[in-house]
Amino acid sequence: MNELSKESVIFVEIDEGSVGQRIDNFLCRCLKGVPKSHIYRILRSGEVRVNKKRVDQTCRLQAGDRVRIPPVRVAEAPERGYVPAQEFPVLYEDDALLVVDKPSGVAVHGGSGVSFGVIEQLRSARPQARFLELVHRLDRETSGVLLLAKKRSALTGLHQQLREGKTDKRYLALVLGQWKNAKQHVRLPLHKFDTPEGEKRVVVREGGQEAHTVFALQKAWGNYSLLEAQLKTGRTHQIRVHLAHLGFPIAGDAKYGDFARNKELAKCGLKRMFLHAHSMAMAHPLTGEPLRVTAPLPEELRRFVEGLEKT
Repeated sequence: MNELSKESVIFVEIDEGSVGQRIDNFLCRCLKGVPKSHIYRILRSGEVRVNKKRVDQTCRLQAGDRVRIPPVRVAEAPERGYVPAQEFPVLYEDDALLVVDKPSGVAVHGGSGVSFGVIEQLRSARPQARFLELVHRLDRETSGVLLLAKKRSALTGLHQQLREGKTDKRYLALVLGQWKNAKQHVRLPLHKFDTPEGEKRVVVREGGQEAHTVFALQKAWGNYSLLEAQLKTGRTHQIRVHLAHLGFPIAGDAKYGDFARNKELAKCGLKRMFLHAHSMAMAHPLTGEPLRVTAPLPEELRRFVEGLEKT
């Protein structure tokens, strides 16, 4: 599309992958390299038409709409590096959703020094997929349930459920220390900032974003406690920072954890952070039927727990 758009008017018929998208966002996606200011200018001037009619940027596209895009100069796209095709263990899949079991150590997407992640690798593995987008994120070190949308309508539906708190996301975390309460609500505001080295960090701070986690004790062994964490909000590093602030850092957490203990744990076989997204429940975005997806505890975490059971 970019090559054609440099020289002549083109017409695009809207398919299922773009249904419900705003025209400005659709143009930004189609015309990568074109400044947003120029996109809004061609909208205001009427050079962009939908079904031969002028529209403003709030117009939402429907299946079968015919969009007129005028000639524009597109900046040359930088050459993309090689992205190896990779499938991940599938926990659930239908025409609208793909749920995979993300391994620890793999980013969900490229950026910040990472060339590619789950989404880029899946797109390489599924070149026939017309639409594939992340619904939410997991930290690189976290394993477990990761949702992707195969239709835009599914993506917008799930995002709405996430905004309204209608999903149920639960994690398993092994913490250092003796957790006392069977169930505990933690409401501590979180502030996100960048260090002088450019590293993203989060701290508990008055005036930060509201953050609410519910912790339930699953099992305890001496100075270790296995907790289930239910997210009521979805802030960056929420579980990790809440627990570290309370004095119960997650075992193996290289950012907020006990670094000396982490070295000892690595010698005992735990060479990653013990945080696993083990279940997510929601209404199916297209059918409305209840859907719950679970991811088993990874082998390396299961082995470490078995070792604790023997001590």
